[in-house]
Order: sequence, then structure tokens, then C-alpha cells
Amino acid sequence: MTGTNERRYCVLAVNGPMAGRTRAALMDEFKWQGGTRIRVGFTDGDPELQQRVRAVAEQWTGPEMANLRLQFVPDSETADADIRVAFKQGDGSWSYLGTVCRQIPAAEPTMNYGWLTPQSSDEEVREVVLHEFGHALGLIHEHQNPDRPIAWNRAAVIADLSGPPNNWDEATIEHNIFKKYDPDEVTTTPVDPRSIMMYPIPASWTTDGFSAGFNTDLSDVDRAFIRDAYPW
Repeated sequence: MTGTNERRYCVLAVNGPMAGRTRAALMDEFKWQGGTRIRVGFTDGDPELQQRVRAVAEQWTGPEMANLRLQFVPDSETADADIRVAFKQGDGSWSYLGTVCRQIPAAEPTMNYGWLTPQSSDEEVREVVLHEFGHALGLIHEHQNPDRPIAWNRAAVIADLSGPPNNWDEATIEHNIFKKYDPDEVTTTPVDPRSIMMYPIPASWTTDGFSAGFNTDLSDVDRAFIRDAYPW
């Protein structure tokens, strides 16, 4: 990947209690209690696409994964759901972090899939939904893992992400790429370039040769980490 970046990147929502805060692999403050039943509702969207999202999201939970339960509720109960999923086109894909969703007004979504449509491929749905529900369970972008800070080529990153299709300003780039974690507030493992929470990172974006590809599924480390984070 050289020149103008061609990938669309998720933005981590940070209104309310997350504003101005550092990020991490798993932010302990916003972690769910083990065994929690997390209510999930859809504010809009094609019913078949909703079912595809549900099937992918549930890969994070269950006996071999996190000791959490995603309970998908009918439309009439969406306002009372913890996670409220929207499909607002043009608004990007994003999610609030962990339990922060419970502090967002009931009329507002807490997660959005701005580029998923009924025509989206299974691979794209899997990659985007696993990533956003990873955030909803408390996981942060892997490239900001403090276990091994990435040596960024700041000029190259800014040049690529300030252009289409992302068109981010420098504050958004700073928040989603360069911002550092506080190791005392997080639980981490060594940086996993195969994590579903890792951005695709071209070698041109770093000065130490680090790069990561386009990950479309949970890595072995993702699976082990979420089991350890929410043990049965």
C-alpha cells in the first residue's frame, strides 16, 4: 500500500466519559462483569443484514470464548438495549468502548456500520462486525497497544489518512493512530499483527519496518485473550 490510503478505518467513539482519555488493548475501567447479559438492539437496517451481524457478533461469546451473553432484543426494546446498532451511511463504522454504551442517551446509537449494506460480502461483514463488537467488549485498537509502541512515520500516515476515503483531520488521526496508552490502566499481551483489532498498516507508515495486513477474522491471540479477560 503506497500513496493515498485506500482502506476505510473505524473510529473509536469517545464522547462522554471517554473524551480525552487514553486507549488500550483492554481498558479495565470499561470492562463488563463476567457473566453479564448484554442487550443488543438495531435502530434500523435490513432484517437479513441484521441477522448476518448477529451471527458474526456472537462469535465473541460462548463457552469457548468470553463469559458474556449477547441478547438481541426486538425493535420495540431497542431504546432499553445496552448496545444500539445503526446502519447510517456516510457516518463511518464506529463503536463506544465497553460499558461506556450504558452512559449514552437512549435515543442515540452506540455502534454504527456506515459502509455495510445487504450487498456487502460475508468477508467484509465478518471483518467489520468482529472489529466493532471487539470494541463493544472493551478492546481497543491493537496498533495502540503499549506493549510495543509502533515507530510511526507521522508524515506518511497524515498524508494518507487526510485524503479519501477517510478524509480525517489531524485531531482524528492523532486520536485513532498516535495516541499512547497508559500501561497502568490496561490489560495487554504482546502486539498481535494478526488481531482483528489491528488496523491494516503499510510499511510506509512506520520507520522500523513494522506492518500488518488486512485481518478478516479473530486471531488465536484474540481468542485466548478474550477467554482470559472474561473467564468461565
